[in-house]
Amino acid sequence: MSASAPCGGVRDQHVPWPRARAREVNFVCNDDQESALALLEREGRFRSAEELHEFTAGATKSGLERHSQTVPAVSEQYVRRRLPFRRRRLRWRVSGRARSNDRLGWVPFKAVAIRCRSQGVVRFRGRHIRLWDSWDLAKYRIRCGSCCEDARGRWYRNALVRVKREKASRHAPSDAIGIDLGLKDLRGTSQAIKVEAPRFYRDLEADLARAQRAGKPGRARAIHAEIKNRRSDHLHKLSRALVLRPRAIFVGSVSASALAQTSLAKSVLDAGCGALRTPLRYTCHQARAAFREVDEAGSTPTGSGCHSRTGPKGLEGLGVREWLRSGCEAVHDRDVNCARLIRAVGPRGLAEGILAFPAKAA
Repeated sequence: MSASAPCGGVRDQHVPWPRARAREVNFVCNDDQESALALLEREGRFRSAEELHEFTAGATKSGLERHSQTVPAVSEQYVRRRLPFRRRRLRWRVSGRARSNDRLGWVPFKAVAIRCRSQGVVRFRGRHIRLWDSWDLAKYRIRCGSCCEDARGRWYRNALVRVKREKASRHAPSDAIGIDLGLKDLRGTSQAIKVEAPRFYRDLEADLARAQRAGKPGRARAIHAEIKNRRSDHLHKLSRALVLRPRAIFVGSVSASALAQTSLAKSVLDAGCGALRTPLRYTCHQARAAFREVDEAGSTPTGSGCHSRTGPKGLEGLGVREWLRSGCEAVHDRDVNCARLIRAVGPRGLAEGILAFPAKAA
């Protein structure tokens, strides 16, 4: 069994209720922070989640219309967010909409707080809330989840449930593929198959610019949401198509965040080359297939057949998409060649725990 997180959109007539609960969540978070700061000044340490639970005990009996398990969930999340940064004060939950950096609404819940009565209807703290429920959550056992708001003010209920995993595949040990992520082609595989990188943002860039010049923030947010949804749909369908057959997938560890700091930022973010790894990872887990990332440093100038380093190098070689290896007269496609090298290194990494391409060819 494995976990999945389906979403159901909250119908418009029920939106005011979770929006009011989100303001209460922000209130609890701010209360936790003030309590933590007071203890820090007095004893020189932060409160733990258990201490915050004691501090907020009985909060739901003092006029806050939330489930009793929601308050501990907020305190636990506050502690988790604070630990990585070790900062005195967090700007994690901000109420209101006066500034553009205000946080969107969020209301966590645990399994005891929610019940699915029928398809599209859930019961939460004595209230029946109708959803756009394409997953039919009533068929699953809900473990925990949250209600969250998007930039357009729409609310969604996310639930962590238990689902059955697919049977283990019986493919041959050699039935694996390597994938090279890029900007011109979103992925090139070791099977010499390419998928052109989509241009979702650039396709709607003109419409977005017109909405922004006309001072229509609502329309601009809707366009951004359409771009995000189209990209997410494409990446999920692509990841599913890739995992249908192979027992193992090896992907180059290109750093999308680093490329986003260069002049190629718009193309990197539009292609979503880094975002493809996330759906690939959990789709492989669901299908019982191996997924590993391989350090592809040094793979561009190396031939996949003879491993001689005669290919394009440096910044001046970035425009070279195909190259002819001297000696054997073999023509190498840049993306396919890199994918085949990743495919060759990947199984060794599964066995030895080494997921890096050798600095020098053998």
